[in-house]
Amino acid sequence: MPCGEDWLSHPLGIVQGFFAQNGVNPDWEKKVIEYFKEKLKENNAPKWVPSLNEVPLHYLKPNSFVKFRCMIQDMFDPEFYMAVYETVNRNTKARVLHFGKYRDVAECGPQQEVDLNSPRTTTLERQTFYCVPVPGESTWVKEAYINANQARVSPSTSYTPSRHKRSYEDDEDMDLQPNKQKDQHAGSRHTGSVGGLQWCGEPKRFETEASTGQQLNSLNLSSPFDLNFPLPGEKGPACLVKVYEDWDCFKVNDVLELYGILSVDPVLSILNNDERDSSSLLDPMECTDTAEEQRVHSPPASLVPRIHVVLAQKLQHINPLLPACLNKEESKTCKFVSSFMSELSPVRAELLGFLTHALLGDSLAAEYLILHLISTVYTRRDVLPLGKFTVNLSGCPRNSTFTEHLYRIIQHLVPASFRLQMTIENMNHLKFIPHKDYTANRLVSGLLQLPSNTSLVIDETLLEQGQLDAPGVHNVTALSNLITWQKVDYDFSYHQMEFPCNINVFITSEGRSLLPADCQIHLQPQLIPPNMEEYMNSLLSAVLPSVLNKFRIYLTLLRFLDYSISDEITKAVEDDFVEMRKNDPQSITADDLHQLLIVARFLSLSAGQTTLSRERWLRAKQLESLRRTRLQQQKCVNGNEL
Repeated sequence: MPCGEDWLSHPLGIVQGFFAQNGVNPDWEKKVIEYFKEKLKENNAPKWVPSLNEVPLHYLKPNSFVKFRCMIQDMFDPEFYMAVYETVNRNTKARVLHFGKYRDVAECGPQQEVDLNSPRTTTLERQTFYCVPVPGESTWVKEAYINANQARVSPSTSYTPSRHKRSYEDDEDMDLQPNKQKDQHAGSRHTGSVGGLQWCGEPKRFETEASTGQQLNSLNLSSPFDLNFPLPGEKGPACLVKVYEDWDCFKVNDVLELYGILSVDPVLSILNNDERDSSSLLDPMECTDTAEEQRVHSPPASLVPRIHVVLAQKLQHINPLLPACLNKEESKTCKFVSSFMSELSPVRAELLGFLTHALLGDSLAAEYLILHLISTVYTRRDVLPLGKFTVNLSGCPRNSTFTEHLYRIIQHLVPASFRLQMTIENMNHLKFIPHKDYTANRLVSGLLQLPSNTSLVIDETLLEQGQLDAPGVHNVTALSNLITWQKVDYDFSYHQMEFPCNINVFITSEGRSLLPADCQIHLQPQLIPPNMEEYMNSLLSAVLPSVLNKFRIYLTLLRFLDYSISDEITKAVEDDFVEMRKNDPQSITADDLHQLLIVARFLSLSAGQTTLSRERWLRAKQLESLRRTRLQQQKCVNGNEL
C-alpha cells in the first residue's frame, strides 16, 4: 500500500501508488476506493476534509481531497475519457503508462507527448452531474456544518502549477533572440482534447497561458454565466461532478455528499476557449455541440470547479445534528435514536408551547403545525402519494408581518425551506417549472426544483386583485399538482416529464386558500402583540440553543420512524367508522376517514409511538372535531368565505 503520501493534500499520489503496483489490472481502482473508505472511517476523519460548502474555492489547493454537500440539478450526457494512456519521450523514446481517472488534464511532462495510437490506451465512460448547493438550506444548518469542520486551509494564492524552471542561459537566449524563441515555443506547444482528457505538451507555459486564457474567457462569454440555482438569492459554488461508478443509482434532485478530487486547472479555460473558437471553423455537420452548449458544459474552472468523485453517498437528510444515515443498524445510530426517544415527551410539550406562542396563543393550530412538520410521503399507491399533509392556515392577518415572522420560526426549525410570496407579479413572472433548453442542452431550473423534505411556505396573504396571464395560470396549476400529487411536470418542450417529489407545503391565507390543501385550520389568536417583530424576536431569543436543537432533531427524526396499525386497532377503527355513519351518514365520508387516519398516524409518531393506539385514535377524532367546529363557526360568521 502506498505510504508517506498525504491523502488530503495529494490524493492523486495515493492513486498513482496503487496504479503503479497494479498496472492495467482494474483491481487498482477498487483498492483506491477501499483505501479512502477506510481513511474516512478513522476517528473524525470526515471533519478534516475541506468542504466546498464552507471553504472559499481560492483557499483550496488544486487536486486536493474535498467534500461537497449538494443537489443534482442536471445530468449531462456521459463522456469518454482515457482511463489509461501512454506517453512517449521525444528524445529517448521511453514510454510511460499513466492513469486518466480522476483527472481533467493528462499528465504529460517536458519532452513527452501522448501516443494516441498506443494499443495500451483504454477508453472508458464517466457521467457528469451539474450540482448546486442544497436549495433553501437553513442558516443554522450551514453554521453547524461550519462549526463541525476542522479542516485547516489557507489561501492558495501562493500555489503555482508544477513547472520546470528555466536556467539563466535560457533566459539570456530569450533576451538575445526573443522572436526565435517565441516561434519555437509556438511551434512546440501542443494542446488538445482526447477522450475526455485535456493535454498540453509544454507544462512550463501553463502559468502564463492560464492568466491569458482567463482574460480571453471573460471576453468570449457573451453574458455572465448563469449558475442555474433553483431559488433566487442562493450562494455557494456550483460544480461539475464526474462520477465513475454506480451513477445509475442517482437521479436529478437527489441530495448527495461527495468526496473526491478537486480539479480547477486553469488550462481548462484556455482549451475550452480554443474549442469554442475552432468550432466555428468546423463543418457544421461535424460539430454537434453549439457554442452555447460548450459554454454551459465547459464553464471556467475558477467559476465552476470540477470534482472527480471517489465516494458518493445519497443523503436521507441534511440535519447536521443527526447521524447521516438513520436506517443503519449501527450501534452509534441506535444508541442516539433510543436516547432521544426516551426524552421525547418533554421535547414535544416544549415544542407545542413554543409554536403556540408563535401562533399567537392558538394551541390547536400548533398541534396541526407539528403534524405538518413531521409529515412525509411514505409510499405511493398508484398515483396517490400517501403521507402528504398540506396545511392551510387561514385567518392570518392581512397586511401584517405575522406570516413573514412565522416563516422565520419555521426556518429555525427545519433544515431547508423557502417562502413563496404569492403576489400577482410573482405568479406571472417567476419560473416555477424547470424546462429543457435544447440549444444549451441543459435543464434550466425553476422554483419547484427542490429536494425531498423541503418546507415550502406559500404566503397567500399578499395576493391582491389582478389578472393572471398564461404563465401565471401555469404556475398556479403547477402548485396545485405539487400539493395534490406531489409531482412536478418538467417542461421538455415536446413533452412533459413527471418528477415525483416530497415537499411539505404550508399555506398561510386570510380566507380559504385558492390552492388545494389536505387540512384547513383557522387561526384563532389569543393575543395580538402591538409589535409583531419584537414579539417574535423575543420568542426566539427566549429559547435556549440546546432546546432549539432538540426541536430540530425531533422534527427530522420522526419522519424516519416506521409505523403500523395492528389488526385489532384496524377492526376497532372500522367499527367506529360504521358507528359514526349509522348515526349520521353525512357526517363522515371515506375521505374524512382517510384524513383521520393521517392525523392519527402523525399524532402517534409525534408522541414517539410507532403503532396506533386506541388513545391516539380518540385524540385524533377530538382534534378533527375541534378543527371542524371552528371552521363551521367561522363560516357562520363570515358567510360562505370558508
